[in-house]
Amino acid sequence: MFESPSRRIFNIVNYIILIGTGLVCLVPFVNLLAISFSGSGPVAAGRVVFWPVEFTTAAYAFAFRNGKFFPALLISIERVVLGTGVNLLFMVMAAYPLSKTKQQFRARNAFMVYFVATMIISGGLIPTYIVVTKLKLLNSIWALILPGALPVWTMVILMNFIRQMPQEIEEAAIVDGAGIFRRLVNVMLPLLKPALATVALFCAVWHWNDWFSGLIYMQSPTKYPLQTYLQGLLLKMEEMMKIAGVDYALLLSMLSVRTGRAAQLFLAAVPMMILYPFLQKYFTKGLVMGSVKG
Repeated sequence: MFESPSRRIFNIVNYIILIGTGLVCLVPFVNLLAISFSGSGPVAAGRVVFWPVEFTTAAYAFAFRNGKFFPALLISIERVVLGTGVNLLFMVMAAYPLSKTKQQFRARNAFMVYFVATMIISGGLIPTYIVVTKLKLLNSIWALILPGALPVWTMVILMNFIRQMPQEIEEAAIVDGAGIFRRLVNVMLPLLKPALATVALFCAVWHWNDWFSGLIYMQSPTKYPLQTYLQGLLLKMEEMMKIAGVDYALLLSMLSVRTGRAAQLFLAAVPMMILYPFLQKYFTKGLVMGSVKG
């Protein structure tokens, strides 16, 4: 097919802009990686840009010390899998009836006010901690999952996505004699893949990045998820240097808070960077369609 010169120029300009934008987005990650592999002196002097100076793996060796990194990683993976699954279950159960009109679901507005109120007024840290304690969930993986079982903001995205789907699809299933649960499972869910992938990515990133919940609800450091473990390493760096042996003292002397932070951020970002390309084609479609009010 013939392509006009103006169209060809337009495409070339688009490619240049997109490639340039992509490279700009990669610059912080390259700089972060270079800092994590550099010595504390060059980092403090601001000599590290895109390539490590005085190459060292001390920051990563410090993160992997005592064999606690991989157990914490497994706990984080468990939390992401279970937490995202629970979030999707509750979001679908809430978003599907709330996507109906007031004539179809008379209590819809009352429930919407109830859910939206939770976005404006939270229960607070102390009441939430008391509830978790009374339910005997402390030091359990469920203490990290159940307090945020229904993320309302992402539920609204899913609800708006469902509202934009043609009603004729569900009406045809009703004519065929399908009940409400059969319509949801066999008709709606297969069509919701882009939206489910979008909200699942939001929930997975939140579960992965959250370190404060682990610090509050996990009474034993062996139960810490990865983010809480990495955060604790940085907070206790000076304390650990005082009690460490000669080898660790030498190791810590090669570190700074900035190199440790860079290694932490890079280790924390890698799993989500690996996951995102598999969900990207669903993510864009689901985000755009779900953000439009039906």
